[in-house]
Amino acid sequence: MTEEPEAKATRGASVERAYTEIRQRAMTFAIRPGERINELQLAKELNVSRTPLREALNRLTAEDLLTFSVNRGFSCRELDAKEIFDLYELRQDLEAGIVRRVAERAERAELEEVLAFLRETAELPEDTDVDRMVSLDLKFHEWLAELSRNRQMLDALKSVNTRTYFVRWVDMTDTRRDDTQAEHRQVVEHLLAGEAEAAETVMRRHITRRMDQIVEMLKRGYAYIYVTQAMNRPDKG
Repeated sequence: MTEEPEAKATRGASVERAYTEIRQRAMTFAIRPGERINELQLAKELNVSRTPLREALNRLTAEDLLTFSVNRGFSCRELDAKEIFDLYELRQDLEAGIVRRVAERAERAELEEVLAFLRETAELPEDTDVDRMVSLDLKFHEWLAELSRNRQMLDALKSVNTRTYFVRWVDMTDTRRDDTQAEHRQVVEHLLAGEAEAAETVMRRHITRRMDQIVEMLKRGYAYIYVTQAMNRPDKG
């Protein structure tokens, strides 16, 4: 039997709503690493039926934010140091390529707009919360990817950013904001000066993380998940 357009639209909206909410929880590890997802409870929390919920969960599994096994069902992915290290290596090479494409394809006015954005956001109060800082950081990097005029590069970067969001959040809590902002400006200033190689060098340095740094970030991340975060939610284990 063919699904009526109105029913199809309603189901699609439910899937999208469930996907957006669970994605945010998975990105921020509000669902703890390795935690099994109780589908009945989650469906009740989100006020959706099991079918759109399962569609959302399958979509997030395909994006590597969740895992699925026959015995355990859906679970939040683990925080794995080697996986994060590999993603940072991928991001480093990807964003270096993006900078090269931007140098070839972006208009000067577009780069000046990015630089103006960086100068404006540099004036934010020192006590700006970490979520806001991560949001601004993501906007800068994805804006450059848009200026590469390569949709596949942009989509690939968004995927990497989603999978490393939490570690990036932890890193931002211990990163001097002035240094991060300065490196962003240096990349754009080099591009405006026609210095593509120098811009790429700064971008690579900006992104690079050693394995020991990632391990330390994960330690702080687990402390946040199981201590700080646990104080703000009922135990779901």
